[in-house]
Amino acid sequence: MSESPGFAADFELDVLACDDTLVAVNKPSGMLVHRGWARDDVVAVDLLARQLGRRVWPLHRLDRGTSGVLLFAQTVDGARALSQLFEAGAIAKRYLALVRGHPPAEQLVDHALRRVDHRSKQRQEAQTELRLRETTSLADAPRSGRYALVEATPLTGRTHQIRRHLKHAGHPIVGDVRYGKGEHNRYFRARFGLHRLALHAERLVVPAREDRPAWIIDAPLPADLGPALRAMGFAAELS
Repeated sequence: MSESPGFAADFELDVLACDDTLVAVNKPSGMLVHRGWARDDVVAVDLLARQLGRRVWPLHRLDRGTSGVLLFAQTVDGARALSQLFEAGAIAKRYLALVRGHPPAEQLVDHALRRVDHRSKQRQEAQTELRLRETTSLADAPRSGRYALVEATPLTGRTHQIRRHLKHAGHPIVGDVRYGKGEHNRYFRARFGLHRLALHAERLVVPAREDRPAWIIDAPLPADLGPALRAMGFAAELS
């Protein structure tokens, strides 16, 4: 059986927070949350179950290329309760994205999306809040050479929502082979060794639950993203 590229069956996930019902990890880019059409042998849900010695239930998804906070339940009741909070939009998520261009300081993208790879033309309501964090200009880059770090807060949970909304706004994510541009992706691979989607789930907030305080879970930038961003000239607020 083949393994996921770069991940062995005994790979250890970085646990960010844990109690008797929930556990949060910092998922690396390139790893699937669970098995699907890609049929990967090494996926996050199985790795964490082996690591903890018990079954776990993923409460949301991150794209294969996206790194960052991924939340699991350790009990069936916990999975049910937290799934309801996700569906109600009560759990806040914030992402950091490297994008083309210099976006405005703040922007709400309110753009309905069709289901990915689905024949239906029906669109689903989708909103993402964007906030500019920092900009840079790279003289040897394609076209204008203008790039930015953007915080993205999804208010709904559609497939590839942040990636599609940033493309719709005219600021596609660097390293996105589906919604971005090849010339920019090739430039960042050659110039900065960035061989991944430049999207990171940096914070997840679980509200207080009965006798449990709120969780604010932050995921530090991984080694395949943080150094590349600093080499581009970004410095402010990078963990």
